[in-house]
Amino acid sequence: MTESKKKITDAVEKNSSLTGQVTQSDEVQKGPMSFLSGSITSGLFAWLCLELSKRIVAYFTIHPPVYSSPIAQSIATGFKTLVVGVCFLATFTFGFIGLGLALVFIRSLFDAKNSDPA
Repeated sequence: MTESKKKITDAVEKNSSLTGQVTQSDEVQKGPMSFLSGSITSGLFAWLCLELSKRIVAYFTIHPPVYSSPIAQSIATGFKTLVVGVCFLATFTFGFIGLGLALVFIRSLFDAKNSDPA
C-alpha cells in the first residue's frame, strides 16, 4: 500500500514540475502587430453585429408579434427585447474591445520607440 502511494506521489511531483517548466518557458510577449490584428478583427465583428442588429430591428418592426393571449403577447415582446438587446450588447462589446486594442496598439508603438536596446 505504501509503495503505490509513493508511486502516485512521485508521479504528481514529476507532473507538477514539468507543468511549471512549460508555463515558465512559454511566456511570449505580445507585439504591436498582435494588438493591431486583434483591433481590426474586433472592429470587423462589431460592424457585422451592427448590421445584424439593424436587420433584426427591421424584421421585428415589419413583423410585430400579434397574439390573442396577453401572456403570449408579453412573452413574445420580452423575447423580442431580449434578442435585440443581446445583438446590440455584442455590437458594443466588440466595438469597445476593438477601441481598447487600438489604443494599446498606439501605446505599444510609443513604448517600442522609448525602450533601450540591451
